[in-house]
Amino acid sequence: MLAVRDAHVGLGGHPALAGIDLEVAAGTVVAVLGPSGSGKSTLLRAITGLQSLDRGSIELDGGSLAGVPPHRRGIGLMFQDDALFPHRDVAANVGFGLRMQSVSNDAIAARVTEMLALVGLAGKEHRSIGSLSGGERKRVALARALAPAPRVLLLDEPLGALDRPLHDRLVTELGRLFRAIGQTTVYVTHDVAEAFALGDSVAVMREGRVVQVAAPEELWATPRDAWIARFIGLANVEVRGRTAVVTRPEGVTFRLDPAGEAVVVSSRRDGPLVTLCARYDSGAEIVSAHTGTEPPAPGDRVRVAIDPAAVGVIPTESQARDQAQSDPA
Repeated sequence: MLAVRDAHVGLGGHPALAGIDLEVAAGTVVAVLGPSGSGKSTLLRAITGLQSLDRGSIELDGGSLAGVPPHRRGIGLMFQDDALFPHRDVAANVGFGLRMQSVSNDAIAARVTEMLALVGLAGKEHRSIGSLSGGERKRVALARALAPAPRVLLLDEPLGALDRPLHDRLVTELGRLFRAIGQTTVYVTHDVAEAFALGDSVAVMREGRVVQVAAPEELWATPRDAWIARFIGLANVEVRGRTAVVTRPEGVTFRLDPAGEAVVVSSRRDGPLVTLCARYDSGAEIVSAHTGTEPPAPGDRVRVAIDPAAVGVIPTESQARDQAQSDPA
């Protein structure tokens, strides 16, 4: 198990990490989700040993990593830009970490063959890096990170620069791969769909803190506060003083009705799902997730039905922060 406890890092007078507590059980994937500047990459750098902690500790399998140099921590790292060696072929890139460990040439060749088969690049050992597609380069980078059999694999927004179809295909492939090999993984992203698809649990970060850790379904159903609800894509958040009413869009139904109380103002299709926004005559808006083939169109008047099970009351951001400060556990 990887355990980060009360981790503090200050950068330029700013608290990049302001008391992080995070546990990653062996064989699980934790997706670390947060906006830019929330401390996600600093957390990864601290785990690898590339960034020193000002306070706190990081433990792996019960042993402290304090003072352990990065190359001896048993941690694999994959960056967004791949960081492949353009002058080396695929096999040399994948086997680089093993050569640094003085592994024999025969053992390196066998491991490279195994890793390339694992990521779907069997037989491409001698291809040049320049001849590979974007998806193939990502697979080579992943194979290189996995080749030394790391105790923990860290990925820092590895799919951020890809076009959407390739991105979505690789998310599916990564999910299958992580579960097949039981690799302990910390996956950093700002993409909510990515985090939900890959994480056994999702750790939401804001301003150098982890503000909620939950399984994807639990996080969607019960975000801890209004800020988290909005950040993960819940648009129907109505703040009422120190609480907020959240209505999940899958529990909202629009039915065509000339006498309805709202008018559809926008429609966006993402594959089989259509997200509709309707405006009540009062001016308030509500969002619905529609899966049919003939959804209402902008300009249509609709009647709104809400499933009570899709409605929850949660604290506002300020109240949740007050609770966290008074009860750190």
